[in-house]
Amino acid sequence: MSRRLLLIRVIVILTSLLGLNYVVWRWLFSVNWDAWWIAVPLVVAESYSLIDSLLFGLGMWRLKERETPPPPEPGLTVDVFIATYNEPIELVMTTARAARAITYPHQTWVLDDGNRPEMRAAAEAEGIGWITRSAEWAGMPRHAKAGNLNNALLTTEGEFLLILDADMIPKPEMLDHTLGFFVDERMALVQTPQYFTNVPEEDPLGSQAPLFYGPIQQGKDGWNSAFFCGSNAVIRREALMQLGVSRYVGEVEVGVHRALKTARAVLRSARRTLDPGEAQAREALDAILQEIGRARRDLARGGALFDVTYRFQKRVGAIRRDLVAADLEALQSDLAVIAELDGIGSDPDLALATMDDEVLQQMAHRDWSPLGAVETVQALVNAIDVDRGGEAQAVMPMATISVTEDMATCMRLHALGWKSAYHDEVLALGLAPEDLQTMLTQRLRWAQGTVQVMFKENPLVQKGLTLAQRLMYFSTMWSYMSGFAALVYIGAPVVYLTLGVLPVNALSFEFFVRLIPFLVINQLLFFVVADGRKTWRGQQYSLALFPVWITSFTTAFGNVFLGRSLDFAVTPKTKREPTGPAWHLIRPQLWAMGLLVLAVLAGIARMASGQANIPGSLFNMVWVAFDLLIFSVIIKAALYRGYEPSDESDPVPVTAGTSHQGAS
Repeated sequence: MSRRLLLIRVIVILTSLLGLNYVVWRWLFSVNWDAWWIAVPLVVAESYSLIDSLLFGLGMWRLKERETPPPPEPGLTVDVFIATYNEPIELVMTTARAARAITYPHQTWVLDDGNRPEMRAAAEAEGIGWITRSAEWAGMPRHAKAGNLNNALLTTEGEFLLILDADMIPKPEMLDHTLGFFVDERMALVQTPQYFTNVPEEDPLGSQAPLFYGPIQQGKDGWNSAFFCGSNAVIRREALMQLGVSRYVGEVEVGVHRALKTARAVLRSARRTLDPGEAQAREALDAILQEIGRARRDLARGGALFDVTYRFQKRVGAIRRDLVAADLEALQSDLAVIAELDGIGSDPDLALATMDDEVLQQMAHRDWSPLGAVETVQALVNAIDVDRGGEAQAVMPMATISVTEDMATCMRLHALGWKSAYHDEVLALGLAPEDLQTMLTQRLRWAQGTVQVMFKENPLVQKGLTLAQRLMYFSTMWSYMSGFAALVYIGAPVVYLTLGVLPVNALSFEFFVRLIPFLVINQLLFFVVADGRKTWRGQQYSLALFPVWITSFTTAFGNVFLGRSLDFAVTPKTKREPTGPAWHLIRPQLWAMGLLVLAVLAGIARMASGQANIPGSLFNMVWVAFDLLIFSVIIKAALYRGYEPSDESDPVPVTAGTSHQGAS
């Protein structure tokens, strides 16, 4: 173990002990229950921050600094994918030419989701491959960048894929410095940093993310949970295709089980309505119930889905033919009811994949005639979407459950037992947003995608992941809930300075002796793990973008649970012309800063009139000053007019901006 890692672990232990000591004491002894409306939110926010700190410390516990990998084996086949939608042609071609110049043998492809003839002509004129969506995608869900990549995966054959955004210019040695990791046959992905050339030294928009593309990814790497960030990554095709096939089989299997469960309920409902004299119908229903039991047992023993469903369909079809002649009139009545059920419409083939549980419950509890029940059972099993008729491709290796494909895809790979690596070497140079609006659009999309994954496939309950992997993925998702805590950290000092309401029982020595050491050691941990990297800007934006984080949470919740559209704008592709400070984009932050300043003035007036506790007021004023220091970055961002190279030789590509398919 290196001395640095040993020091990090000592600080992590101290941070954890001091943080637990403070928060437990806060809950047990210091909450001012008379002012519960501010006291409880504050202690909850502090508990949230402690959990955030503990998760960060867990990641740092196994921070992994990888050595340079061995040279790659000769003869590997590699496809370089450059994902584009509507970026300027010359920007895409600048990246494509650099990709073509990568020294390790490979094939370069422009994945043109915009299907532009001029893009195709430019690529093919320089010997670069061009791929757009196949005809099967017409009228089908497109799934943005994930769909673009999935389409290209079924068009190409390389053993490995290098995925690049349209503005990420690779260095010639990119494959030589990453393919060596794949000597491990279980290595699925190698992620490298995203570094931007059009960012000034002060980085007013917080684009470089040196804490994430460094210690955080290295910490996750130590727990085999470094994840795909959408670009600058090499992926093993075999891993992706295994993932796509396994997800496909899993979804079909779920459909089969739902169909058999509902079919059994339908048959039992029909059987209860039979008269004693309807022996033929009773025997038919009992026979199908036996077939359902047999099918479920076969599936439990690992029987092939297609074989099981085929046998079941054949048996039900034979029984149906025996009953048709005797019950034609009842059949017509039941078919009319089937057609009227919500979610099915006039199509006699039930779209089981799109039917919700309420529709299935309606079917299961209706009083069916024997023949109507058999018809329904046959329709249910026939409706299992083996070919995924609602999608352009049956197999979708890249996850399509969120507006960002990367985290969910990598989490699923880890759940299958694959490995990932983070290689901390800048091997591609890209372009960051150059104005506040573009940056906010980009951050909102990233946050929405992450929260969508949390709601749809919460890592804490995903099978196949280790406990550490679950916590590492969850820690990233957890961090996007900081917007709600920020509201409390803004409001608490305002409430005290203006109203004199203290959320703790007393600002005593016991309070400060617990709080101050925790804050100091926590900042020391950031300092040590940063190892000279500038991480302050990232800490500022974790609080200053609280409206974005709150919006991402509420909109993702509405999308996943209420079926609402995310309704977010596509990231602009080119640099915006300056039109003056973008104050309208940061109104919530300006209101917060105004309230903080007014609170300080109110606190001074209350102290001058003898109405306020001076030590408590001074403490809260320091708190306000820290909040204002944090928020100062958003003022710089609103005033930022874009990157201006200090030297004409600066290696800045054609133009700034990223598409809706940008990395996350």
